[in-house]
Amino acid sequence: MLKSRRKVVFGAAAVALSGAVLLSGPFGSPAEATETPIKVVTTTGMIADAARQIGGDTVEVKALMGPGVDPHAYRQTRSDIAAMVGADLVLWHGLYLEAQMEDFLRHAAEKQPVIAVAESLPRDGLLSHDDYADKFDPHVWMDPDRWSGVVIAIRDALIEQAPDAKATFDANTKAYLAEIAALGDYAKTVLATVPEDSRVLLTAHDAFNYFGEAYDFEVVGIQGISTESEAGLNQIAKLVDMLVERDIKAVFVESSVSDRNVRALVEGAAAKGHEVTIGGELFSDAMGQDGTYEGTYLGMIDHNATTITHALDGEAPARGRLDRLSAGS
Repeated sequence: MLKSRRKVVFGAAAVALSGAVLLSGPFGSPAEATETPIKVVTTTGMIADAARQIGGDTVEVKALMGPGVDPHAYRQTRSDIAAMVGADLVLWHGLYLEAQMEDFLRHAAEKQPVIAVAESLPRDGLLSHDDYADKFDPHVWMDPDRWSGVVIAIRDALIEQAPDAKATFDANTKAYLAEIAALGDYAKTVLATVPEDSRVLLTAHDAFNYFGEAYDFEVVGIQGISTESEAGLNQIAKLVDMLVERDIKAVFVESSVSDRNVRALVEGAAAKGHEVTIGGELFSDAMGQDGTYEGTYLGMIDHNATTITHALDGEAPARGRLDRLSAGS
């Protein structure tokens, strides 16, 4: 039975007796009918998207952090606290991504189901960072293979909350993981067309290390793995010299980070007679606008892989893997 206060009615006979309507999961699998959906609150949009894909109509999901929001600096508001207190399940990333919320979330976990889903990943599969002793790079969603492990943790958290819906959660997860695997294959295919000497990804902060490892790119972030770190003038000057010496033609801005430092690099290179363009805006710590393809995890990574490929002289479909990217992506 449900571990929350909500009652769920399962099975065709129960549906007929209750007068409820049989619902569908996001990939067409039958979903158990619910009198009231399970209330799930998540920190990031990526977690919310996975919870919706897995839970279908059995869940009602609210993400605290929307498009363009930086999770490293985000602090919970009064309305956030009210939403979490009223939820049946709270899902957060962990690995020190929500640095300003971590104490609150760990304290809340003593009173209600509050799960750090990325903490389930094996430590030997995570990247460490010299700037953060005993901590790991949290940006695991940049590698679809690693993100699949987080999706499984989200599924398990939902099953723990509503074990009678396990069949639906399992079926939806299987279908969703197949889509994520296909996305990873697409990214590998198009990014492999980028000339080897052009496989340098320079962005506003160090969010793409898992991407670099998965797709054989050298990754350079102006700031560290947290946007709370600062980029000094010496760092900017060194990166300008690198752009000039290695003849790097494109750098990238991020949707959730100020473009100030990236533009400083472009101007610094221009002052030395080297033209660098902004290759596009990438989604790093947040997805695109709600209601768009880029506002899903699949669309977010499709956009990034396609945009990087185009900017660095590789070959990719104009509108991505499924021909769904917005014009100009």
